[in-house]
Amino acid sequence: MAGPTTTERGTKRPAGVSSARPAGPGDPLPDGARRLRMPRPPRVLLLVAAALALVGGAVWTLYGSSWLRVEQVTVSGTRVLTPRQVEDAAAVPLGSPLASVDTDAIEDRLRRALPRIDSVDVVRSWPHAIGLEVTEREPVLVAEEGGKYIEVDAKGVRFATVDTAPREVPLLRLDTGRSPSLRRFGAERLRREAVGVVTGLPGRIARDVVSVRVRSYDSLTLELTGGRTVLWGSGEQGDAKTRALIALMKAAPKAGHFDVSAPSAPAASRS
Repeated sequence: MAGPTTTERGTKRPAGVSSARPAGPGDPLPDGARRLRMPRPPRVLLLVAAALALVGGAVWTLYGSSWLRVEQVTVSGTRVLTPRQVEDAAAVPLGSPLASVDTDAIEDRLRRALPRIDSVDVVRSWPHAIGLEVTEREPVLVAEEGGKYIEVDAKGVRFATVDTAPREVPLLRLDTGRSPSLRRFGAERLRREAVGVVTGLPGRIARDVVSVRVRSYDSLTLELTGGRTVLWGSGEQGDAKTRALIALMKAAPKAGHFDVSAPSAPAASRS
């Protein structure tokens, strides 16, 4: 019997070797086989990348660009101080990014340099300004020292020295001498007591107060227009003493001296 032809011998494959050609990209996959694909980035990563880009752009706009920088300082609320005084003391860094301005530091500089300022709001006024909204202290008493006058506000703070006493502000006279009250309470506490008495008076009486004389913690005297005086005693029981004084003034309108140091037993006399 004749053996295989040359053609048949050339097409014979060793045992276990497939005679199929490699599958191409367009060829169908064998049963049960799955084509491998490159994974796509999850949507959350795309969202995070977009958010980071937005944040980076915002930070650059606020701090790196030339669009939102300090170009102007505005001042409001001044009465005795001038806007220029406030602006100079604030030392706002012109040209700096508005977002980076330290508003607390500006407030501290103003309080240290200008004690007349009671409070100040430092606000960013976008896109290019810093606003300084000032509230000045107002004197309720004035103390004479060395030919000048020291203004005292409603908190008992000595905040300014002036050459001329402000009009219609009572004079504070601390005539404690060697009183034990001065050693026990100190001038500041006695000053606050005097302030508390004056600020607690009704308007029609407060307008008549010329001076407040403090001899001790328990001895405050109000000197009124027309040479009238009011022995107030300590600063305690202020409401009761005020009611007693109003009643005395109505009952004895021509009296020159009123004593409300014991409000349950007030007295009035012509001298």
